Amino acid sequence: MHYKELLKARDELTGAGGAFEIGETDVLGTRVRFYKNAPLNVRDVWLSTIQFSERPYLIYGEERLTYGESHKQVNAVAAWLFAQGVKPGDRVAIAMRNYPEWMLIYWACVSSGIAVVGMNAWWTTEEMSYAIEDSEPKVAFLDAERLGRLRERPDLTKTLKMVGIRIPDAPIEVTPWSEVIAHGGLMPDVSVDPESDACIFYTSGTTGNPKGAQLTHRGCVSNLFNLMYAAASSALATQKATGVEPPETPPVPTTLITTPLFHVTANNCGAYATTAAGGALVLMYRWDAGEALRLVARERVTSMSGVPVMARELISHPDFVSTDTSSLTSLSGGGAQVPPDLVAKIESQVATARPSTGYGMTETCGIITSIAADFFVDKPDSAGPAMPNFEAKCVDDEGNSVPPGQIGELWIKGSSVIKGYINRPEATAESITDGWLHTGDIARIDEDGFIFIVDRKKDMVLRGGENIYCAEVEATVYRHEAVAECCAFGVPDQRLGEEVGIAVVLQPGEALTEQALRDHCEAIMAKHKAPRYVWFLEDALPRNASGKFLKRELRDRLSAQLLAT
Repeated sequence: MHYKELLKARDELTGAGGAFEIGETDVLGTRVRFYKNAPLNVRDVWLSTIQFSERPYLIYGEERLTYGESHKQVNAVAAWLFAQGVKPGDRVAIAMRNYPEWMLIYWACVSSGIAVVGMNAWWTTEEMSYAIEDSEPKVAFLDAERLGRLRERPDLTKTLKMVGIRIPDAPIEVTPWSEVIAHGGLMPDVSVDPESDACIFYTSGTTGNPKGAQLTHRGCVSNLFNLMYAAASSALATQKATGVEPPETPPVPTTLITTPLFHVTANNCGAYATTAAGGALVLMYRWDAGEALRLVARERVTSMSGVPVMARELISHPDFVSTDTSSLTSLSGGGAQVPPDLVAKIESQVATARPSTGYGMTETCGIITSIAADFFVDKPDSAGPAMPNFEAKCVDDEGNSVPPGQIGELWIKGSSVIKGYINRPEATAESITDGWLHTGDIARIDEDGFIFIVDRKKDMVLRGGENIYCAEVEATVYRHEAVAECCAFGVPDQRLGEEVGIAVVLQPGEALTEQALRDHCEAIMAKHKAPRYVWFLEDALPRNASGKFLKRELRDRLSAQLLAT
């Protein structure tokens, strides 16, 4: 089927009277596109799922919660928070693995006008402390590992209300989860402004500290409608091309959540879409391809979304051929471009599943583009067209639009763009111009509106879907007294896309090993940001006429040496 069928379906679905009719509205002083039929806030999305009371919702190991049971616990959490004096507009932090409690706390907060602070579970004590001080949550929900890290800062924990998740013998200053649930009660009756914060998700910072992106209720609901539109447009385009009518009642989805819920990939994309459809979320303690295959077969998983390496590891696993994966209808990848060869492998090796991808950012509450099935196979090197609520353009270094087909930085404008970064007006001003979000990605847009990501403008490493800013790594390395100069960059990696590499020049007379440098980094920042590859150089790092390190030259030369050995 030809990709142009998608463009025809778009006109029908988004036009006057269409299910995804697009209009324009003012959001915080900026005129943007939005979905006329979308709910006003995330509260309305969650409350609508009570109709699925008898269906299974959260599955974790042998644990199962129905929608009805989940609503009861969500109500109890919200009522307990209000009893503690937490009110709409306040913030609550979640720092834990992908336990069922993560989703219950999330829905309780957003449904009562409280903003969720999604804490990266890989953060060190220093990183956690920064986010707590930056976002000032009234309550933090923590599992044992995250609680242990935060308790290293008693100055913070003395004033922070803490709730322990899956901690049998919690310290006396920590409220047990069982006590919160036992509180009972009804969901508070509040009015939630569409432009209020639904959650704060932190992105890697260019200066060492992460930035708290403000995802609004309107933005999160718009992303949900983008996901629904992507599925509807693909189905309608397929129907028009083949003449085959889709089933009157779509199958209820069961989604395997493989990436952390503190990212938009798992939360805003995987969890939102499945929840709104009354489907089940299957949660994993950590990613393991063999365990994922077992869950696909046992739970009859219909879709699995993660970074591309996960789909590759799934179909390459020794147990893949002997495992019943016939329930799978979609294998998708986000957080990085899906390589064309992987598109072909999914198409040829998974009999029932079709490949799909979405390109997006935390700063757009989720996806910017989406493409799937035959249309993805037809244009496997494209990230797809921008979703209907977005305007998209490529610009030159002066911010001027370039013609179709020419390369420039991709800018996006629409109802899914974040409000800004908390406590960072300068960073907000640098990233958003008159409502246009600077993605930092170099792209081209063809005459049909399909976007092709060419490179990154940001000095950033994309490791398995995680953004790691080189400046953050360098700032950490420079904190070691033995380091005189350093330069971080991305090293190609077949599994994760890129790994962090760093070239280091030591102070005269100093000695340092690779492992000692990694240990230094891991004590300050999350382990995945620490450099995998370290080169100690005797001569000063090469610079250009203005004194900047020749990063690309270093990367190419040292990566070539690595490949040769």
